[in-house]
Amino acid sequence: MSAMYAIIALLLVAAFWLLDGYVRARIQRHRTGDSGIRIPRTPKQWWARGTLASGMLLPGIAAPIAELLGLQPVPLLDHGPSRVAGIMLAALGVFAAFGAQRAMGSSWRTTVDPTERPPLVTTGIFAIVRNPIYTSINVMVIGLTFAVPNGIALAGVVMIIIGSQLQVRLIEEPYLTATHGQAYRDYCEAVDRFLPGIGRIRRA
Repeated sequence: MSAMYAIIALLLVAAFWLLDGYVRARIQRHRTGDSGIRIPRTPKQWWARGTLASGMLLPGIAAPIAELLGLQPVPLLDHGPSRVAGIMLAALGVFAAFGAQRAMGSSWRTTVDPTERPPLVTTGIFAIVRNPIYTSINVMVIGLTFAVPNGIALAGVVMIIIGSQLQVRLIEEPYLTATHGQAYRDYCEAVDRFLPGIGRIRRA
């Protein structure tokens, strides 16, 4: 039975990469003439993106493959209902991330480009939290960890949390502040970072 959860986890990650890496870029190119795919330019960007990628690859690919090869799950987390709930949570995260990306419209990029000034998006899901894409990806990774609960997946949870914080705090927030100035500062004072009620920047 555990093999079934591992295979479903692999399929969900494949769906995420298909939607995130291919479908979203095709939609963006059709809408704007540009795919929105940007390559990190600085060591700081590479560290943030690399940590994020590790946080997705460990629970999404390495952990399911390790379970198929015989790695034992963490006994405390190895329960049928929690595995099923994990699959459902991961699926929710996959489609929520794609929906949040689409909500960005022409402003969507895979990472920031300091030479560009895309419009600031503050409506829809972005009126609830400032970074719904990263929130959704974290939900996906936590779901995958419950679906395939071994030590590799648990390491992925740590990596995705760290990577999200690095990407948002060190890369995106400074860029958006420099690009949009007071409009972005006002937005940060009104809307929380990842979860409602947590991460709102208070005026000094």
